[in-house]
Amino acid sequence: MSTSVIRLKTSVQESILELLNEQIGMEAQSSAAYLSMAAWCYSQGLNGCGAYFKIQSGEERDHMLKLFDYIVDVGGLPVSPAIARVEKTFEGLRDILVKALEQEISITQSFNRITEQCHKAKDYQTAKFLQWYLDEQLEEEQQARRCIEIYDLIGTEDGGLYRIDKEIIKLKTHEEK
Repeated sequence: MSTSVIRLKTSVQESILELLNEQIGMEAQSSAAYLSMAAWCYSQGLNGCGAYFKIQSGEERDHMLKLFDYIVDVGGLPVSPAIARVEKTFEGLRDILVKALEQEISITQSFNRITEQCHKAKDYQTAKFLQWYLDEQLEEEQQARRCIEIYDLIGTEDGGLYRIDKEIIKLKTHEEK
């Protein structure tokens, strides 16, 4: 089977396509990690936090597919990622919240590296495409930090975990401003 003429050339350098495909893998891994966090929360009776992380998992999958579609649109070959083993057990809810923030920071750093490479390669179209992700990552990190703040402000004494669970889901349902 021969390569279609429309897939023979792309304006995006192969090195940039590789980075974008690596990011697809990172987003897929993040989606799987958030789903695992959701499962743990549900198993602990933290249904609000479970729903929060389940929604977050879906958002990461959407981010992955947006990258996938971009690669297709520029004539590249997107790669369906393999998922490494994800953590299933956690020390507690705060542990999960900190891991979520660390994960978002790692993703932001990755997008910064890709954007830097785009500028070096003078691939301004891909850099422009990535700006949406950089803006999104600012929101993702802010929200992850807010979850930790909610946990720390309320604390777990006297039904605090129940209140934390109710407050965190509000971040996804836009009840908190």
